[in-house]
Amino acid sequence: MTFFNIFSKKPIKEQKIQKIIVDHREKNSLVIAELLSKGIRIDFQQLEIADYIIGDVAIERKTCLDLIGSMITKRIFSQVENLKQYEKPLIIIENYHNIDLKESKLNENSIRGLILSLALEYKIPIIFTKDPKETATFIILIAKKTKAEISLRSKIPMSGQEHIRYILEGFPNIGPVTARKL
Repeated sequence: MTFFNIFSKKPIKEQKIQKIIVDHREKNSLVIAELLSKGIRIDFQQLEIADYIIGDVAIERKTCLDLIGSMITKRIFSQVENLKQYEKPLIIIENYHNIDLKESKLNENSIRGLILSLALEYKIPIIFTKDPKETATFIILIAKKTKAEISLRSKIPMSGQEHIRYILEGFPNIGPVTARKL
């Protein structure tokens, strides 16, 4: 679709944005409402790992209450281990600056230690956002920057490596990412 600037005769090209796969448990999130209001293509699925998947990026979104709850139950560590299965894992912590530690009876340093552990030991980048709208903005930017892995099945392979990948992609359940890893 072509959009026109009413002050110019030059057409403005529509940007292609990668489809976002969202865990069905996120349906009631305000982030989803923001994404849909911006016209972003969303595919709801039951995801075992992550809340959002965009190409090879897996995003685990935590509100401050969810972060505290998953920290107390130690669920965060299994989620992080699973998240590392993806090539580019990412954690978004939403509304962190308004966290009330007195209610949770946690020591401030326990959350700081968790964040340092996620960043330094697990080597997973963390983004802090102030609200669902800012979270949605980051997700949209990731979708714009992330390119889908293109299958070699759509062209005739040129080099020896491409030929091997072409053959591997012909097997069931092997896509371009898996073929490249093999």
